[in-house]
Amino acid sequence: MSLTPLLMKVSLLGAEWVLWLLFVLSAVSIAIAFDKFLLFYKARLPVMDVTRKFQKILHDDGIDAAGKYLEKHKHNPQIRILLAGLEEAESGKEAMKNAMIARQALEKSKMERFLSFLATLGNNAPFIGLFGTVIGIMGAFYKLHSNVTGGTSVVMKDISEALVATAVGLFVAIPAVIFNNVFRQKIRRTLTDVTVLSAVLFNYVEANERKEKPGD
Repeated sequence: MSLTPLLMKVSLLGAEWVLWLLFVLSAVSIAIAFDKFLLFYKARLPVMDVTRKFQKILHDDGIDAAGKYLEKHKHNPQIRILLAGLEEAESGKEAMKNAMIARQALEKSKMERFLSFLATLGNNAPFIGLFGTVIGIMGAFYKLHSNVTGGTSVVMKDISEALVATAVGLFVAIPAVIFNNVFRQKIRRTLTDVTVLSAVLFNYVEANERKEKPGD
């Protein structure tokens, strides 16, 4: 059984269904982008101010008071990671680090949710559009073969419509790539904030451990 006639029948469907597919994928990417913008807007943190206040409270009033201060900002992933460490303060520095590592992995997973879709769409939408263009051109030439007396007027309209699919594929891919890069940069910045805050915390813990050592 030859596959060529079957594929030619598929090409007669034209490129419009590919355009609808790209439209749906674009709508999904916009929904993901809106969700992420909302997430990072709510999670914005004046990290320098918080770090200074956190450090001051730590040295003046201790870990418990510092934890209560951080509770005010627990809607931020950076703070939730730090709080996970503070909850293990009585178990020692290693327990605090392990708790923070585990919480950081969880928060990172939440922030990265659906970003793989944006990356995949950004990489493959142009190919989907190109696929629609190829199908459209195949259909156009098939019609020309069936109606050779019609000349180029038979196919020009279908070819021009088929080329739209490639343009739409690029139009869908470019914002997806931009969104993916922007959100991954925000994730890296968030994790950098965690590094700054955790350095303040562990410096305090290590200083206290040195004071508690006998003979000091």
